[in-house]
Amino acid sequence: MEAANVDPAILNPSSAFQALEARRTWREKEFLSPHFWVLVSILGDLVMAILAAYAAYWLRFHTFLRDFGNFDAMTFRQYGGHMALGSLSLVLVLGWQGIYHQNILLRSRWVASKIAKGILVWTAGFLAITLTLNLQPSISRVYVALNGATALLLILGWRMIFMQYLRAPGRIEALQQRTLFVGWNAEAVTLWNTMKRDQACAFDLMGWVSTGGAEESRPAEDVLPCLGDLQSVERLVSTHAVDMIVVADLHGPREQMVALANLCEREMIQYKVIPSCFQVFVSGLTLETIAGTPVLGVTRLPLDDTFNVILKRALDVVGASIGLLLSAPIIAIFSAIVWLESRGPVFYRQRRWGFNGVPFDIIKIRSMKLNAEQATGAKWCVKDDPRRLKIGAFMRKWNIDELPQFWNVLSGEMSLVGPRPERPELIAGFKHQIPHYNARHHSKPGMTGWAQVNGLRGDTDLGERIQCDLWYLENWSLWLDLQIMLLTFFKRDNAY
Repeated sequence: MEAANVDPAILNPSSAFQALEARRTWREKEFLSPHFWVLVSILGDLVMAILAAYAAYWLRFHTFLRDFGNFDAMTFRQYGGHMALGSLSLVLVLGWQGIYHQNILLRSRWVASKIAKGILVWTAGFLAITLTLNLQPSISRVYVALNGATALLLILGWRMIFMQYLRAPGRIEALQQRTLFVGWNAEAVTLWNTMKRDQACAFDLMGWVSTGGAEESRPAEDVLPCLGDLQSVERLVSTHAVDMIVVADLHGPREQMVALANLCEREMIQYKVIPSCFQVFVSGLTLETIAGTPVLGVTRLPLDDTFNVILKRALDVVGASIGLLLSAPIIAIFSAIVWLESRGPVFYRQRRWGFNGVPFDIIKIRSMKLNAEQATGAKWCVKDDPRRLKIGAFMRKWNIDELPQFWNVLSGEMSLVGPRPERPELIAGFKHQIPHYNARHHSKPGMTGWAQVNGLRGDTDLGERIQCDLWYLENWSLWLDLQIMLLTFFKRDNAY
């Protein structure tokens, strides 16, 4: 792009450069590299793991817990091997969780969740391995549980103090990823908003440069300053310590875009491209080669893996069996109340769309009057719905009407967690009107789901619900299912 065609505002970003220079000066004051702080975090976690092992030993053999179980009190020397093995293996498991990387040092919530997951996995694995190998002296299960609990408290506590230290002025600047946008469009706005909302302050958003593309938009200068055009990038890289370049608009001159990629490779800068041509399942994008040619595309989702499907089904069978057993008295009581208020069938079968669009009959305790849709036709329940029984509002608020769906889960038509199934007559045209609607049928529908625990239930924005469903499918894990089930008990805002 010739300089004569550049917007005058792009050629004179002096105030923006002054701000960048000030932030770069702050970074240079911090002489310790991010790798040093990663090493500190590893050593700190190891020290906390050792302290946790000692605390667990003391609690198990030198408090009232020593009388619990069949274990005799052992000396510190006898248990030293277990403590050393446990502490080292715990740090290795945390490393396996991916928390020891310079780019995530400031992401406290993400790191905390990984630490909790890692310690849970370590507790179960350490106990299983030591019992299987029959190590001597034999391991105490109470000790292992105490070790896991104390390690969680100590490591999270130390990490909280460590994080406050890293976020001090003059230190955080050396750890933030200084990010430069190339081009600007709707996808760039979405990513920028996400980065700005990042409470960890992991990103230092420098500004953006123009590609001169026909579809390029422009943010307000007080939102994100324009620092020039594509030809300005090399100067910015050499003078302002850019860590990451995010390409939002690929419509710039091809030779300059190739030169930009080569520049990032040469200067060891992270090169990211927003895949604007992919609007569904972007977390499944991978780069593979076909006959030596690199190809970017959507591959598999977590629930495409047979092992994950088996895990999810096992959780469904166990959870639904327990749920049906425990809820049987509640179902019986509320069924009787419904029958007394409105004589007739107490269970209500309704046609819904299931996995891969295959219809099935969902089972509920009836919360509406008999033939409630005879005059109005099919429609969603709304607040203060006149068709609702007196007991219906209470049942829907506490999800009691959904309890018979444990049977749907046991029969394999539903899952405990997944996108909520919709009625065919209500959503017949949605696949044409709402982008990516049918993608939600990639998994079995659930009794609860990510959209529901985020308050999106009943007469709420369907577009937002679809986005939640797609996020769930992209990010599925057994741990996420357990979290959603727990959150279901506390999220009932829009249950009409």
